[in-house]
Amino acid sequence: MKLRIAACVALALFVSACKTRPDYSRPLPPGAPALIELKPGEKRPDFATEFARRSEILPAVERSIAWTRSKHAAQFFPKEGITLERAIASLERFREILQQCATEQEFKAIVDEEFTIYKSAGWDAKGGGVLYTAYCTPILKGSRTPAPGYGYPLYALPPDLVKNKEGDILGRKLADGSLEPYPTRQAIEANHVLEGRSLELAWLADPLDAYIAHVNGSAIVELPDGSELKLGYAGKNGHDYTSLGGELVKDKKLKADEVSLQRIRDWGKQNPAELQKYMARNASYVFFTPIEGNPRGCLNFEVTPGRSIATDKELFPRAALCFIASHPDQSQRIGSFALDQDRGGAIRTAGRADIYLGIGPEAERDAGKTRVEGQLYYFFLKPSALARRPQP
Repeated sequence: MKLRIAACVALALFVSACKTRPDYSRPLPPGAPALIELKPGEKRPDFATEFARRSEILPAVERSIAWTRSKHAAQFFPKEGITLERAIASLERFREILQQCATEQEFKAIVDEEFTIYKSAGWDAKGGGVLYTAYCTPILKGSRTPAPGYGYPLYALPPDLVKNKEGDILGRKLADGSLEPYPTRQAIEANHVLEGRSLELAWLADPLDAYIAHVNGSAIVELPDGSELKLGYAGKNGHDYTSLGGELVKDKKLKADEVSLQRIRDWGKQNPAELQKYMARNASYVFFTPIEGNPRGCLNFEVTPGRSIATDKELFPRAALCFIASHPDQSQRIGSFALDQDRGGAIRTAGRADIYLGIGPEAERDAGKTRVEGQLYYFFLKPSALARRPQP
């Protein structure tokens, strides 16, 4: 689940609308911490009411615990000074608190006593805030074969694409064993790089649908007989993402305040040839794999609607307990516990986070209009509370 159209459209809106607005795409300065501990007296997130929704939170917590307990987790720690031991203990203790507390007040008191709260360094490396957008799993019409009306393929991961053990793209392996950058979207499509290699998983009815599958990183393909083919993220070509909405605004094809996924769909139907040219500006290209169950994030566990987020995994500890909060002046409001269980190709800074919203048209509509400025908090056990935990 990597690149999301909602995320990149929203970013374009914020960056292009006004030069004085925060630059959420700004990378952290070298050596700057991604997590900043809240100071005594500093505003803390208002999380107490989440106790009433503990049944929604627990499944995502369980998945994070399962991942941190897996043999794969150790290679990703320590991160930001957080050890694997502290990451596991924090999640397991939070699960205990959710299960054992009787009241909202008791829940809040114990979390306040036992957990240190950090905030993301944000867009300015000083805790200035993050931009939240959203992604989903669209349901798109397609076929397993290139039948009439279905001419836009989704491909499996090519065998010549090389990744390292962390999943980062190294390039395309040549016959002599050397590596070169994998072709861009434009080169893949113009030069028919993937054709004739038996990599097609499905053929979609609409080119923008195929593009939307790419930017969300997963899709459910509704087949002509009514059955479904579920596809998850397998990898990408290693090139950076360029926002379709951002390019349309830059060239004054659309106004910044009207950009949404539906508006892009409408514009594309009226301008199909131009749409193809604008989509080709995005060098990134995503590959898929058939899956069972619901889409999975970078932890290889299912992501939970409203409770899983994607962040820059070069910066933040995986699987961690978070709280996503909007600034008070936002018309869209968010305030809930979430788990950091995915990564995004367009989410490459401390000032960005994506919220997974689920499957289908409603999730797609909501993802396409989600754009919220706020703060991202992380919860880890205090050293004193960690010392009291039984040793494994």
